[in-house]
Amino acid sequence: MNTPVPPGPDAVIDLAVVRPLHDEVAELPLPESLALLRERLDGRLVIAGDAGWDADRAAWNLAIDQRPAAVVVAASTDDIAQTVRAARGLGFSVAAQATGHNAGPLAHGGLADVILLRTSELRGVEVDAEARVARVEPGALWADVVAAVAPHGLAALAGSSHDVGVVGYTLGGGISWLARSHGLAANQVLAIELVTADGVQRRVDAEHDAELFWALRGGGGDFGVVTALEFRLFPVAEIVAGTLFWPIERAEEVLQAWAAWTTEVPDSVTSIGRLLRFPPMPELPPFLSGQSFVVVEAAIQESPARVDELLAPLRALHPAMDSVHPQPTAELLQLHMDPPAPTPGYGDGMMLSSLPPAAVRAFLEAAGPDSGSALLSAEIRHAGGALAPEAARASAAERGAPEPGVTAGFAAEYLVFGVGIAVPGTEQALAASLGRLLSRVEPWRAELDYLNFSEQSRPAERLFGDRIERLRAVKNAVDPTGVIRSNHPVGR
Repeated sequence: MNTPVPPGPDAVIDLAVVRPLHDEVAELPLPESLALLRERLDGRLVIAGDAGWDADRAAWNLAIDQRPAAVVVAASTDDIAQTVRAARGLGFSVAAQATGHNAGPLAHGGLADVILLRTSELRGVEVDAEARVARVEPGALWADVVAAVAPHGLAALAGSSHDVGVVGYTLGGGISWLARSHGLAANQVLAIELVTADGVQRRVDAEHDAELFWALRGGGGDFGVVTALEFRLFPVAEIVAGTLFWPIERAEEVLQAWAAWTTEVPDSVTSIGRLLRFPPMPELPPFLSGQSFVVVEAAIQESPARVDELLAPLRALHPAMDSVHPQPTAELLQLHMDPPAPTPGYGDGMMLSSLPPAAVRAFLEAAGPDSGSALLSAEIRHAGGALAPEAARASAAERGAPEPGVTAGFAAEYLVFGVGIAVPGTEQALAASLGRLLSRVEPWRAELDYLNFSEQSRPAERLFGDRIERLRAVKNAVDPTGVIRSNHPVGR
């Protein structure tokens, strides 16, 4: 694979030797310090009042009002290093962000002492088809990766939406439509390049700075600013996938059948049971606009004939619509019907240890057809299979792959997530509906939550359990003064 020349595996590049910016800005008032940083950038720096300020500070979730001290839109890896070093000199923090998905916890505590570092213009993707490896820049979206790998008959463990950033998704774990057969995306990472809080650019992997490599894979963005990611691809060119729709009034019948079905299907099946209330929007097809459904979304790595056998119990319920068909894996980016553009939202998730009939009834009491729920979507994702930590470790050992990182998988069988569109006047109804959903399924809550689906702040112990002290040791080693800030910090 022809790549830009990154640092060698044993090399560190102390950019402060070249440009001691952190020392210079420490001696200047803030406006002059930011002006000096602006001069050193290949990209741009904006502050409140500048043209482009509102666009550059906006998160993907438009309900999140990010007001940092400044925004740097990086145009190079050097911009990232310069920004980190300047922030360190100013006593500020740096928060890296490609798209701003799951930005709520980051903004919750205020960003007045933070430089928001946007990597959204660094979207390069390089593919070594023979080695089945991709290398991506920090702002790459899953749409960029899928477009690059699909012509080679390859698939990445991509998210369910085309415009989710690859780096943030992967650092948090990464649940794809191939998750029950292939595990978390973080487990397929081969190497990570990043700038740590000292302004040093590093390349880490299983043999070089292994403890930092462990923390980055599933521990989130609290350990440095990633400048490149290398990960394994898979020869999965086609899949059978689609959605079964029923009127929402049949939610009890359908979701109970789906929950029972998930206990019997092989790991080649990844599926979601979901309640959808589409708003009346002209951009939606007439058969969806203003309508409400209970749906089952599924991606199945089997022959069409075998898929028909597997889906027979659900099709016996006579869905009103059935879009399941053989398709290129690239089409999976459309399966979950996520909004095609930034949207104001309010949501949160929870892992479940099991999903007995009583749990399904509790879910429906909170979000079903008679609940009065204000949520646009309330879903239950089937986990298990290769998402189990022991399965992930066994798979890595069999393949000679790196041992999984801090989040190898989940000791949980299902994941609940609820979300609504946060237009003015709906805030209280959304908060009440989401709180009711999560409280009703609380009796089946797993011990830990999943970072990427935790859109409200929570203690780090809730995400990492007894691994938190090891994570904090890594954080203290690479960032003792807290220069790097993430949406879910591990704490010190």
